[in-house]
Amino acid sequence: MGPTSNGWRKSVTTNTAPANRHRLPALLFALVGLSAAIYQPAATAEVSSNMRVSKNTSAPLTAQQRAIIPVASLAAAGHIDKLSIALNDALDAGVSVNEAKEILVQVYPYAGFPRSLNALAELMKVTEARKSRGVQDEPGREPSKPVATGTELLNAGTANQTKLVGTPVKGALFEFAPAVDEYLKAHLFGAIFERDNVTWQLRELATVSMLAAIPGAEAQLQSHMRISMNVGLTEGQLRELAQTLHEQVDPQNARRANEALDAALRAGAKA
Repeated sequence: MGPTSNGWRKSVTTNTAPANRHRLPALLFALVGLSAAIYQPAATAEVSSNMRVSKNTSAPLTAQQRAIIPVASLAAAGHIDKLSIALNDALDAGVSVNEAKEILVQVYPYAGFPRSLNALAELMKVTEARKSRGVQDEPGREPSKPVATGTELLNAGTANQTKLVGTPVKGALFEFAPAVDEYLKAHLFGAIFERDNVTWQLRELATVSMLAAIPGAEAQLQSHMRISMNVGLTEGQLRELAQTLHEQVDPQNARRANEALDAALRAGAKA
């Protein structure tokens, strides 16, 4: 993918979306959601079918996986002009409209509703413009089942969080503020991660890309590097993510991603 007229390199996208029952200020998720001090390595973590872990540990990222990196990062940073280019490139590469929606909805727990809504509005404009030119984009599939509600949603989110992290998540922070623990379990890991039209690997690549765009979220970024490896992404693939950020988004994002990965690998070696 070559440089565009504004100097930003092309890229691709994937998706996002959740059912929204809790209205907690979104940045709270990014700041307290996934602290590195809480998570432990997951040597015996149960792997759900939604993880779809690849057996080929030497494989590079696929085109779809690479596609979500600049889209997620630019949406989280609020760079709508560059996001428009990335979305066009993503759709050209075969990323479905529903995949793109999923990733852009997933922006809001990490970067806030305003940036998620702005990014979704840009996707709507992009798809309408493409349709007016006669471009037929793949709509993509919907989740295979309705998302649960109430106690079932909380239980599903708790199970998903445990599988992703590799151990039940506890800590003084969640005892101090139990409401955020419930919101994380029921909403982020429940309402969002239960939507199975995007794999957990793709969701984690998107999450890492978003957090790398947010200064001050290094602890959460490190935690998600470890979760990314728990769901089957390799060190090489995560280095490729950082390189993509360097080339197509912002070298500072790439630096944060590489430093978080280094820290996660050191922590895993000591465990």
